[in-house]
Parts: sequence; C-alpha cells; structure tokens
Amino acid sequence: MADQFIVVDKLRDTLRESLGKDDKRQEDISRPDVLTRIESVIQTIVISVSEGEAPVLRVMNRSTWDNVRFHESVGSVQKADVPVRTLRCDCPSSATRFALTLKLLSVIYKLVQSDSYATKRDIYYNDPQLFGSQTTLDSILDDISCMLKVPRRSLHVCATSKGFISGDLCYLEDDGTKVDCSSSSTAVPVSSNVNGIRNIVSAAKFILIVEKDATFQRLLDDAFCTRLSPCIIITGKGVPDVNSRLMVRKLWDTLNIPVFALVDADPYGIEIMCIYKYGSRSLAFEAHSLTVPSVLWLGLLPSDIQRYRVPEETLIPFSQADESKINSLRSRDYISCQPAWEREIETMQRLKQKAEIQCLASIAPHFLTRVYLPNKLRYGGWI
Repeated sequence: MADQFIVVDKLRDTLRESLGKDDKRQEDISRPDVLTRIESVIQTIVISVSEGEAPVLRVMNRSTWDNVRFHESVGSVQKADVPVRTLRCDCPSSATRFALTLKLLSVIYKLVQSDSYATKRDIYYNDPQLFGSQTTLDSILDDISCMLKVPRRSLHVCATSKGFISGDLCYLEDDGTKVDCSSSSTAVPVSSNVNGIRNIVSAAKFILIVEKDATFQRLLDDAFCTRLSPCIIITGKGVPDVNSRLMVRKLWDTLNIPVFALVDADPYGIEIMCIYKYGSRSLAFEAHSLTVPSVLWLGLLPSDIQRYRVPEETLIPFSQADESKINSLRSRDYISCQPAWEREIETMQRLKQKAEIQCLASIAPHFLTRVYLPNKLRYGGWI
C-alpha cells in the first residue's frame, strides 16, 4: 500500500534536514599512529625502570555515571577530567592486571604492525590460563582502547557478532563477499568487521531495532519484512554487542532513514534502547562511533498496555531490581531531556507492572505484526 509510509517518509525528510550540525563520527586512527601511541606507553615504563622506579599504567575509570556527561547530538560521552586508576607492578592488588595489560598491548602491537586481525576469542584461547576469563580480556581491551584514545576497531581486535539482520539490504564485506539480507525467512549474522563493509544498497524506508531474538524470529516467521517492505530489522539479542551497535550506526550514516526501537515495556528494555540511542557508561569514550541519537521508541510503550487493554494476567509485577533500575534511568540526563519518555516511565512506575512484547499475542496471534506495528508506522505512534 503506497500510503502506509507517508508519515515515516515525512519523518525521514525531517531527520535529513537536521543532519550535519554536530553529527561527527569518530575518525579511524592510522596504523602508524596506533603503533606510536603504544610505543609511548612502553617508553614511559622503560624510563621508570631505568630510574629505579616501579612502572605504572594509568587507566580511566569507566565504571560510574559520574564520569559521563550527556551531549544532545552524541549521547553519553566521557568527561575530559575522568579520574584514573593506577595499575602498579609492585602492588599485589594490581600487578596481575598490569602484566595482562602489557601482554595485550604486545599482541595488539604485532597485529597492527603486520596489518592482521584476531578475534578476542582467538587471543583468549591462545592462553586461557593467563587471562583467566574472556570477561577479563574484554575489560582490559576496553581499558587499552580508552587509554590510547583509539577506537577498538583500530586495534585490529574483532569480536564475534551475536546480532542478526534481515530485510532490504545488500553489501560487500571487507574481503569482497556479497551479503544479501533479503531472505524473508532467515537472517544474516551481523558482520564481525562492520567498519570494512562497503557498497551498501537498500531502498528501506526504516530500520527496526528489535530487543529480543524471540521477537525478531517472530517477525521473520510472520514475513514482516515482506509485509512492510522495504525495511530492515536487526537484533542484538538483548544487550547489544559492539558490532550490532556499529551496524545500526553504519546504516544510519549511509541511509539516513528513521530508526525505531521495539523493546519490552520494562526498565531493562528501556535501558537496552538507550544503549543504541545514547550509548553505554563503559564505552562512553567511543560514543561518536556507536550511538544513534535519532532512535525513536516505537513500542512497547507502557501506555499501550492500557490503550490496547492487554489482559491483566499477562502483566508482570515489578521486582525490587526493576524499581532500582527505573530509578537509575530517571536520574540520567538523557531521560530528563525527553518529556514523552519520562511520562511513559512514570506510567510504568505508577502501575508497578511491566509487559513483554509477547503479551500482544494474547490479544490475537498475529496482532504484533499485522495490527500493532503497521498501525504504529502508518499513524506515527512513536516517541
């Protein structure tokens, strides 16, 4: 139906008119520059040792919202005066972290120098006893990226993607492989080297971020991308990995079309949507490359629960963890600058109930794909 995207097209035109004001993507750092920054860190350590001092590494504290500020056109960015943590080689509590950081710096230096790539998983399984856990390696890698002020993609360390994408989209991978995402029944894994993607071709009217894999699969099963063609749907399968976030940002930069989010009407669904839109606390230093501040909340809105008379038995009472999370969300600057979002969150907190997207199936089996989403897109039911 030709008129189903009239409101979406108007939104696209409005978004394109506002482009270019403060929308600066973080530039890649050249290989020689990355090598120079690593050499500078090592040189400082060598000088300390030659002077008879215990060498130290200084890494930024990425664990608190106090070190993050809100920038309207970018999202959650790291403050300039972030406190640092000192890793000392002569201190029992930090000596191991100090040694592991140097080890990973050595691995990164060799990768960048040889212009080769490795996955985080490859590095970990080269010596699993050394790092102890994949989580430890991941955290140290982020510390190094932040310390060197270098985007993770420029360190030549990739992450295996957990996200999937489907819809009106074709592109070439870095190695020349052609990827076609247009199958109506199956999805394509998000690339593990999003930065290397080129020749993106799409006539999509919008991008739909889907919080959960189960909902994403439901959209595929109901041929959503065919019914509302042309469009693109993508999921990070819960809290999104960096590649899923990079992919959404890449598509936004290339296509400049509306990006909507479909998440559960609960505090954790809202936070996941905010990660795509405004970024995360731990990766605030990479916000320019990862955030898409134009993301709009399509559903499930807390107000939709009453509007569509969702059966009471499908709703879930708030837990103490939900209450803590929603209070944390309301304290963040990026929520207070969105009055419509604040009202929805207040509604949820007042009702002390949450709802998963699947609850719409209690109204009718195909209500989500054949009524709810088409009407939202036709009549502008986003905030």
